[in-house]
Amino acid sequence: MNLLHKNNTNALPKANSTDTHDFGEGSISGNILRLAIPMTLAQLINVLYNIIDRIYIGHLPDVSTQALTGIGLTLPVITIITAFTNLFGMGGAPLFSMARGAGEPARARKILGNSFSMLLISGGILMILCYLFKRPLLYLFGASDITYPYANAYISLYLIGTLFVMISLGMNNFINAQGFGMTGMLTVSIGAVLNLILDPLFIFVLHMGVRGAALATIISQGISAIWVLHFLTGKKAILTLSLAYMKLDFRLVKEICALGLAGFIMAITNGSVQIVCNATLSRYGGDLYVGIMTVINSVREIITMPVTGLTSGAQPVMSFNYGARRHARVKSAIKFTTIVCILFSCFMWALLLAFPRFFIHMFNSEPELLAEGVPAMHLYFFGIFMMSLQFAGQSTFTALGKAKQAVFFSLLRKAIIVIPLTLWLPTVSGLGTNGVFLAEPVSNFIGGTACFVTMIFTVWRKLDSGKQK
Repeated sequence: MNLLHKNNTNALPKANSTDTHDFGEGSISGNILRLAIPMTLAQLINVLYNIIDRIYIGHLPDVSTQALTGIGLTLPVITIITAFTNLFGMGGAPLFSMARGAGEPARARKILGNSFSMLLISGGILMILCYLFKRPLLYLFGASDITYPYANAYISLYLIGTLFVMISLGMNNFINAQGFGMTGMLTVSIGAVLNLILDPLFIFVLHMGVRGAALATIISQGISAIWVLHFLTGKKAILTLSLAYMKLDFRLVKEICALGLAGFIMAITNGSVQIVCNATLSRYGGDLYVGIMTVINSVREIITMPVTGLTSGAQPVMSFNYGARRHARVKSAIKFTTIVCILFSCFMWALLLAFPRFFIHMFNSEPELLAEGVPAMHLYFFGIFMMSLQFAGQSTFTALGKAKQAVFFSLLRKAIIVIPLTLWLPTVSGLGTNGVFLAEPVSNFIGGTACFVTMIFTVWRKLDSGKQK
């Protein structure tokens, strides 16, 4: 890898109607699907990457439920790391695409370099802080004396690979933003396949248990990070990562953070919800219900990742055409994305209603967890198609640079609706643990509707009138 690689900063590679990286030409659905299909596959592989540890750990002899619950308690820490990855990766990529669409290659390269620098800086700080305060954090997140040893064993190793995680996930956004969807998919695929192979080896053959799961993950993420850097500093990338553009420009960092703030807040609020849910479930139902929530969160990742893959694939297309002032194409992208997201989430809801035990069996086969997990899953996923409206509206605001709206609706659904309901509903009419699971569908209906309707009455109308701001 050569980070000192020089590029001509005065000209962006020209695109024509046959250039597969020019989102201003061809059908909108074709452009989106060309990116979204490999990105969706990458997201599904990423889900496998994230949940494979839980699948194996959930079937450990004798200690499966306790170990699975322990790993579930580490999810807020992992979510915090993801939040900072979103801040600089998801924040920088739309700006990068808009600069490409506007024909400003030097600015695009600077965005790429500054995003990379911020990922390195924030990753180093996070690794140190989380390691220093891991014990009080895990107990705050709902750990008991039974589950803490498993949580501690996992997170202690996982934190060593923080930089690998942030580079592989954060910088992969810039591979996708240049139209290399298949390459972006390979980033995740390489790590996922390696993790799939190493997990059973370390967990069962070498008898490392949860430590083996963590070790397999950080090795896999390290290989993925090397792959990303190799591509972005190589000849195949349209705009490459160069040391000359890594010096921080704080005005540019502010712009990156402004757009990434929505994804950051969404991840932070997701982590906050996990903390509140686990702590409340621990209080009303004990370790068993924390384990059930770990399973539900894992199933939720399976359902939402394809939706995230589609909206992520649509964002570069929206951003490019918005930068090029082709508003009709932006509207077509919004419409196509929304319809497909709703149809997919309805299909997944039907599967969950019909085969709840299948999804739970993937992670744990304990009779008690199955018995209590099925009704909990039915409550939690009720009306999940409304979540698609949130994703569609949120991705549109982000792609078009509407940072304030994106941030507000990130906060609304989770921080303003879910967290208070999670604390309050268990006290209503003896709902107990059921109240925790009911908070999610209520937030999907209120938050999803509010986000999408606001997008229609603001962004959509301005696109009709031809206004940019």
